Amino acid sequence: MAKIIGIGNTLVDFLVHIEDEKLLLELGLPKGGMTHVDRKGLMRLRQRLAGVPFERATGGSAANTILALSMLGHPTGLIGAIGDDETGRFFAEQSRARGIDAHLAVIPDEQTGTATTLVTPDHERTFATHLGAAVHLEQALHAVELRDYDILHIEGYLLQDHILIQDILQAAHAAGLCISYDLASWNIVRDHHALITSLIEQYVDIVFANEEEAVAFCGRPDPEAALRQLAERTKIAIVKVGKRGAMAMTRETGDQVFFAPGLQKKAIDTTAAGDFFAAGFLHGLVNGCSIGTCLDYGNRTAAEVIQVMGTQVQPERLRKCLTIEE
Repeated sequence: MAKIIGIGNTLVDFLVHIEDEKLLLELGLPKGGMTHVDRKGLMRLRQRLAGVPFERATGGSAANTILALSMLGHPTGLIGAIGDDETGRFFAEQSRARGIDAHLAVIPDEQTGTATTLVTPDHERTFATHLGAAVHLEQALHAVELRDYDILHIEGYLLQDHILIQDILQAAHAAGLCISYDLASWNIVRDHHALITSLIEQYVDIVFANEEEAVAFCGRPDPEAALRQLAERTKIAIVKVGKRGAMAMTRETGDQVFFAPGLQKKAIDTTAAGDFFAAGFLHGLVNGCSIGTCLDYGNRTAAEVIQVMGTQVQPERLRKCLTIEE
């Protein structure tokens, strides 16, 4: 079975339901996006949310995808960095318990990164992310032999360090890995469009985007046009269009657009929906399934995670929603 390693910001999610969007406006957080906050901003956020109930779970986009793949029975690895604190120990213990071969550098005098996930009544998530120790993940790279893996899944959030993400992609490409890349967030696509385009063209085999990210990439409110633009630059391009489902194009099949309708499930929290979609799609791909089936698997795994808070899906339930039969 293909071995898949992820690399990204290893975070712990603090999941909070808020009554309306006023808090987002007060804190200057663009709805549906990801905003970096420093220690001062993190303390302000925590003071503002004091007494509000929350749930805690391991997070980080690539880490979530690797978690789901591990649940589906794949041998997995993860590269990241944590602080020498209780939050970091929670992340490491959870990874070990789920069978992930986690290569985690422990960074003294740094807090483990956190993502405060504010969930509005329409189930949209807005992230206030304090990266903390996560930015030092290069310290874990030397302990990993990339050639031991078949696929690298990387998150676009790493664009906070242009040199690091390019070095990672160059190393994975030189090692012969298939590279899977998640665009991560519409505001990242907007702010780093030229670099993202260059990285995709040079190194990436599979690109995942949601509708907002696709539109930001394309510059027009047309996700299919964005899909076509992405497909011109990589082997497989996928655009998720929310409840409607997901579509894909491949270099191998030319101009054909594949589509799989979404599953109508009641959403409790859409955190990690895109990350679990990527896991379902990659699961189908390494099992030799058609692109249409891969899209269906992605929709199914995403539909499972939105029915719980965070990533707390039962592995048996996630496996049960899929079959490797065409």
